[in-house]
Amino acid sequence: MNQDVMITCAVTGGGDTAQKSPHVPVTPEQIANACIAAARAGAAIAHVHVRDPATGQGTRNVGYYREVMTRVAASGVDVILNLTTGMGGDFTLGDPDPLVPGPGTDFVGFQERLEHIEALRPSICSLDCGSMNFGDQVFMNSVAHVRSMAKRIQELGVKPELEVFDLGHVRLANQLYKEGLVTAPALYQVCLGVPWGAGADTRSMQSMVDTLPPNVIWSGFGIGRMQMPMVAQAVLLGGNVRVGLEDNLLLGKGHLATNAELVTRAVEIIERLGARVISPNAARERLQLTRPSHPTQANPPGAPHA
Repeated sequence: MNQDVMITCAVTGGGDTAQKSPHVPVTPEQIANACIAAARAGAAIAHVHVRDPATGQGTRNVGYYREVMTRVAASGVDVILNLTTGMGGDFTLGDPDPLVPGPGTDFVGFQERLEHIEALRPSICSLDCGSMNFGDQVFMNSVAHVRSMAKRIQELGVKPELEVFDLGHVRLANQLYKEGLVTAPALYQVCLGVPWGAGADTRSMQSMVDTLPPNVIWSGFGIGRMQMPMVAQAVLLGGNVRVGLEDNLLLGKGHLATNAELVTRAVEIIERLGARVISPNAARERLQLTRPSHPTQANPPGAPHA
């Protein structure tokens, strides 16, 4: 069991959820405020996607990321920001020609997926460690693509959060670590319940954790109604936890949650198990992070975006 638990809050994601709950943050200001509220509730880390304010859909706009980081920094609230690099890996097979991208395809090279990381140098960014059927799409991350991203992230001095959705992803992440493309202490995120990766259940989490190298740091989550059960399971298996509206919109039947409410519930579960929630500073020390400088060319709130 983990006695000192880091909470990550994934505040918005890039999926089509903005129309399903009024609490899903869309604008950079809303996303920044969600990070701040999650931190005040007990989250040490906020996992950040950005969205197009006009459509609510996910985007890679560097200016939006910059504004989120600037607003969080200006708030004076301490939280570690973890920016996604997942946007740009989605491919829908065309019909009748599967080689022609279908509706919803957003597939770009690894350099484009890292543009905001190059510009802003956050403490942490996600790194998806493999391809999979992701709902009705294919989420494509070739070995060469992932290896190139890992190398560049390391060169930038950013810690990758190795997102693994199945056992094969763990094997590839372990190989990157073995090759020295991931600097110790490695950080893994065990992602469960996403169609069609590993299920959000005890045996799936246990089997994936059993294949991790020794002395790494890991966190785990389940989506939907399995979010809170997987909070408890991760702590009992020695890990850290992730909650947030990227993964689950409900606190209970009919109760559309806020990010802060989900973090508060996670804190309650962790403390009832006899563990404690650690601060961003303690998480920074455990992960061997240095506080990044704030963006030097950040757009002030309300300014036009790049």
